[in-house]
Order: sequence, then C-alpha cells, then structure tokens
Amino acid sequence: MNRRTFLTTGGLAVAGFGFGACASNPKPTLTPSRSPVNLAPVDASWDRIIRTTVGLRPHRDAGFVLKADKLDDKLLVHNYGHGGAGMSLSWGTGLMAAEFASQQPLRRAAVIGCGAVGLTTARQLQRRGFDVTIYALAVPPNVTSNMSLAGFTPVSGLVENDRRTPEWDAQFRRAADIAYRQLQLLAGSPYGVSWVDSYQPTDELPRPAPPNPDRPNLQAGLGAGQEILQPGEHPFPTKYAIRRPGIRIEPSIYLDVLVRDVLLFGGRIVMRKFDTPRDLAMLDEPVVVNCTGLGARELFGDQELVPLKGQLTVMVPQPEVNYQTNGGVRNVPLPAGSLGLHMMPRRDGIILGGTSERGVTTMEPNEGERKRVVDGHIELFSAMRRPGRGAVRT
Repeated sequence: MNRRTFLTTGGLAVAGFGFGACASNPKPTLTPSRSPVNLAPVDASWDRIIRTTVGLRPHRDAGFVLKADKLDDKLLVHNYGHGGAGMSLSWGTGLMAAEFASQQPLRRAAVIGCGAVGLTTARQLQRRGFDVTIYALAVPPNVTSNMSLAGFTPVSGLVENDRRTPEWDAQFRRAADIAYRQLQLLAGSPYGVSWVDSYQPTDELPRPAPPNPDRPNLQAGLGAGQEILQPGEHPFPTKYAIRRPGIRIEPSIYLDVLVRDVLLFGGRIVMRKFDTPRDLAMLDEPVVVNCTGLGARELFGDQELVPLKGQLTVMVPQPEVNYQTNGGVRNVPLPAGSLGLHMMPRRDGIILGGTSERGVTTMEPNEGERKRVVDGHIELFSAMRRPGRGAVRT
C-alpha cells in the first residue's frame, strides 16, 4: 500500500475502485460456536472476465475541499477532492454545499460536474428550492463515479493523517453522518443501494489500535459492528473470517436514477467545457458549485490534487452470490500500489479490485495488477468449502 494514501485510522481496510472502509468497531467480538455459514462460491476464472475498467480518484493529502468563495459577483462553492470516498460522502458534502448556497437570496445554481458529487449536490440544492443546471463534459455512464467498486467507504483514499485538523475532522464527521443516514434511507428502493455482508478471511485477528486523542477514529459510529467467525463456522480457507454488514452501491443503477431525479425535479444538463474561472463567471446563474474532482487542478490551479489510479476487473454476474469479500488466502506483503483483494457482487457483474497507483494518469489497465487480483480471487474461491447440508443460509 502506498503509505501516503490514508485508508483508515487503526484497522483493516477494504474498498471503492477496490478501496474500502474498515469497521467502526476496532475490536471484533468472538461468537460462540454455531453451524457453518453457507455461501455460494464465486466461479472465478479468466474465461469469465467480461471487462476491465480504470478510474482516477481525485485525492488531496489535506482532504476534500468544501468552502464558499467569490467569483466576481457570483457565489462560488467548492466541493471536490474526495479521493475514493466520493460515492460515500457526496450526500453529506452536497447538503453542506447547498447550505453555503442558501446564504444568498437567489435560487438559481450551476453545478459543474455530473458524477456522484455533482448529482447529489444538485439534488440537495433542488430540495432547498433551487433551479439547477448541471454543466459537464460527460454524463453517466462515462464519468469516474461509474468506475467505482462501490460501497460506503467514507475514508477511502481520502486524507493523510498528518494533514488533518480538528476543523477538517468536524467537517468530515458531519458530512459522513449525513451521507450514511441518506444512503440507509435509499436502501430497498430503485436506487441500487442495499445492505450486504462483507467477509474478511484471515489467519490472524487484527489488534485494536491504541486510542489517539490527536487523531480520533474518523469512522467511529459509522458502521453496524462486526463479529468473528471461528474455525468451522465459515467456508473460507483461513482460520477466521470477520463478518461486517455494509452498504453496497451499484453505480450503473444509482447514477442513472440520480440523473432521472435531477431532470424530474426541473433540472437541466448541459454539455460544456470550461477552461478558466472566467468562463464560469459568464454563466447566468448567481451560484456556481464546483464538483469537478480532478478537473479542479487545471480549472482552479489546485496543485494538491493527485490522481490515484484504480482498476476493476469484472466477471459474469452470479445472482446466487450476495456477499462481499476483502482479502485473500494468504497474508503476504503487497507490492506498491496494491490494496489487497476485494470482491463485490452486483447485477452488472462480479467486481474484483484492489489497486491504487499514486500519480499515475494512464487509463490503460496495469496487467501485472490485473493478474494479481484475478489469480488471487481464483485461489480464494477455489479453496472455499462448497455449501453442504446443515449449513446456515445467509
């Protein structure tokens, strides 16, 4: 793992574009012996691969930017730099951006960007009575958000510990709390949001990180707890498996429904490119919300923005697989740019991920990493115990 990419504050991590969040409870609870869990193995093989996608996460070592500014006579609100946590945090940062916008009396806003952050910001503005126009170079499914794993991973590729401040932490916690609640309310609806159990196969139990008053756990309270499945209670080829419930987001469904909602509530989407802030100053709307992600590096000169390249390899869907895995058979040192192994089942395929390459901008897949991720999952799922009688279905 790239040591500069902050994933969690004391615990094991999983992830968006193959990133993810550790459980908020750092100390798993041992459970009494029970009947083994029954899980359908993934049919992992090279001949079942249907595509590999690449996305560039907009990372800032100092964390995302959420603030109000002025652009001539316009109110300019920045909302960008979420790393791999944009899908997770966007309802929260979108609401906070809408609060900035509401400080002036006029109710017309331009949102720049049509990924998860731009779309949820547009909806939060509409909920507060704004007429909204989204300006963007691309719309789903051709945005970075479509290349996400994705789940509720609020600290994925987000911020460096040594760059955190109490003020930024407070801003993050409010955004995360809002977003976590909003995503819960979308579950069970046509939004492609659902709860799914995550299993982390392991031979060694994680040690809780000691409390650090200067660096509090950003994820405390942002999870439903976890439990340890002991030998014989799970189908994985490891001594233990740590089970955590988590939120799954299916981008191909979620983003299309958000586009529908923006249009349904009177919004417009205009395809347009902006080269300088002066171009934005020419817009008719009195409020401009910058949700451009990596685009803010050139548009606003934010040199702290760094791309974190991630890739996903997708296999044929398996409707009988309804659980996530984080980790593989062996606990081995990872090469630079690797984040372990992550599998997420979705209706558009079985998603395999686990990479992060700092500062890499090529959109071509890294074949070495693709081989590591696919072969690692083949090893894991070929060694799983097959469902048998007496097992508990989950």
